[in-house]
Amino acid sequence: MQRKSLSGQVVLITGAARGIGEHTAREAAARGARVALVGLEPDRLETLAGQLGGVWFAADVTDQASMAAAVDGVMSAYGRIDAVVANAGVASRGTVATGDIEALVHTVEVNLVGVMRTTAACLPHLIAARGYLLIVASAASFAALPGMAPYCASKAGVEHFGNAVRLEVAHHGVAVGTAHPSWIDTDLVRDAQDDLPAFKDTLRRLPPPLGSTTSVERCAAAFVDALERRRRKVFVPRGVMLAYWLRTLLNSRLAERVVESGARRSVPLMEEQVRALGRGFGAHTALPVVTRPAEPGAEPGFIANRYHR
Repeated sequence: MQRKSLSGQVVLITGAARGIGEHTAREAAARGARVALVGLEPDRLETLAGQLGGVWFAADVTDQASMAAAVDGVMSAYGRIDAVVANAGVASRGTVATGDIEALVHTVEVNLVGVMRTTAACLPHLIAARGYLLIVASAASFAALPGMAPYCASKAGVEHFGNAVRLEVAHHGVAVGTAHPSWIDTDLVRDAQDDLPAFKDTLRRLPPPLGSTTSVERCAAAFVDALERRRRKVFVPRGVMLAYWLRTLLNSRLAERVVESGARRSVPLMEEQVRALGRGFGAHTALPVVTRPAEPGAEPGFIANRYHR
């Protein structure tokens, strides 16, 4: 597909405070885009927006009012939204049998429901601009690992959500892509390896590309290439495409037996390490903070109804 310049295009990115979101914003701005940054870390967002000449919004993707306010702010600042990168995501710790169920459920809420809410808030403006939506799924959309049940479930859901939305909006001239990175060198992945040696050992045993780690800069460049070319699928590294086409084999009983043989040892170790860890997420995972005693309808400890340049 022919490359389209991002010069002057407005790109909204969720999960923009760090990791893939931050570097995608940097790469998009370097190619001329006007960026709108959405996330849960105001200090980091403000600094990044200042460096890139963009706008920023403290907003929770799991809260529709919060996302709607952020989108309204982008429209007030720029008057249009040409592309959206629905990138916000988290990864909980632990198995379904022994992990903190609230952390596991929150993973699905952020990764899948958050994408749905982001999409719903942005689609009217993408339709007006005949724009492009890039939804960040994962290689985990089609390759399951023990200890990652909610993450794998949410990313599989994200992929199919993107496939269905693509069909719903094609007649409006809106293109929809899903991105499938493997392990990217971000705080999220580094925290998981630091927190859980058993998980780190499991990664070492996976064959490439499922066991390899890619730089965040390379991932961001692939995402921004996708924005320019309105790609349907993005694989990072490109070898993940092979896993995509072999997904039936990856989820076969034969493949399960191979994974199960190692899981008999790694899963009990992982569960023990999670219990010792005493928390459901990595040290750098940003979560909404309630600033008053929990009660029905309590709001996160930030306001998302104004924009910041």
